[in-house]
Amino acid sequence: MDTERHIEGTSARYWHRIDDGRLQCDLCPRYCKLRDKQRGLCFVRARSGDGLVLTTYGRSSGFCVDPIEKKPLNHFLPGTPVLSFGTAGCNLACKFCQNWDISKSREFDRLQAEAGPGAIADSAVSSGSRSVAYTYNDPVIFLEYAVDVAHACHEHGLSNVAVTAGYITEDAREEFFGPMDAVNVDLKAFTDDFYWKICGAHLDTVLETLLYIRNETELWLELTTLLIPDHNDSEREVDEMTTWIADKLGPDVPLHFSAFHPDWKMMDTPPTPRTTLTRSREIARRNGLHYVYTGNVYDPEGSSTYCIGCGSMLIERTGYELGAWHIDVDSGRACCAGCGTRIAGVFEDQPGNWGSRRLPLRIN
Repeated sequence: MDTERHIEGTSARYWHRIDDGRLQCDLCPRYCKLRDKQRGLCFVRARSGDGLVLTTYGRSSGFCVDPIEKKPLNHFLPGTPVLSFGTAGCNLACKFCQNWDISKSREFDRLQAEAGPGAIADSAVSSGSRSVAYTYNDPVIFLEYAVDVAHACHEHGLSNVAVTAGYITEDAREEFFGPMDAVNVDLKAFTDDFYWKICGAHLDTVLETLLYIRNETELWLELTTLLIPDHNDSEREVDEMTTWIADKLGPDVPLHFSAFHPDWKMMDTPPTPRTTLTRSREIARRNGLHYVYTGNVYDPEGSSTYCIGCGSMLIERTGYELGAWHIDVDSGRACCAGCGTRIAGVFEDQPGNWGSRRLPLRIN
């Protein structure tokens, strides 16, 4: 926990005073206990006097319009643009973080973009975005800001997408996920040993979050697992994880296996072989998952969507570019154009045409 002379920010929620006078943050399971002018591990939630503040409210590391498939979400408004943003800091300590310059940042001069909830919603509309994504770093730690933006987006007819590791307490789950419409949860592994040694967290809390999303909300849910050689990519672990997903979350939850590339504190770990992704996809499908994808590699077959009834290609993908589209949508219900088998997800009559473009935005 860090200290400094003066801390400014917006009042934060989810904390209480403990017997020794410190304030305990109750937003995530780290339960940081802070004296005056101390920051939690996430760095952005801090004690200022007799309360906790969020130091990054209204401040972002930047705004960009991305393809929704980049989140990744393959079954939520395919082909449409999503305005994406994050802040700084993180409540996990993943040694392989691929956004470490943002999530591990202790330099607030990175937060050069300032925008309130209304301005973000207005910019999303004017850019043609169909949704706003809270991403780049984990939005759990900027809950107050994310929730306010999400409500403003709903007022403009926009959807909200959370990209998160799901490391959040039971008390805060309802408020955070309440205004969201879709979520991609980063299920980093299926052993507590990996979570603790590599991420400084615990698996059980993430599984509880997934069960909450599945059983107590109507959010569209997809999962991502970054397969890291010799750490979480064994056939046994993939088998156990995908069996749990199929049993507890259901076979229609899309799962994305993503390739690791050396980064941050794991530069000596080799990249994930494509064969590992293919093998893991086969295991997941054998265990009953209907929609399993590969990412961070060139793999049109592993990126495309197939009918679980007749096996025909429904959505062709090359990277973030959509090709063939063989889906019929009637009153929000999507079906295979060939055999009529239902397709799980949130679809419209026609896909969007945003493609793979990345459009940085400046919001005033």
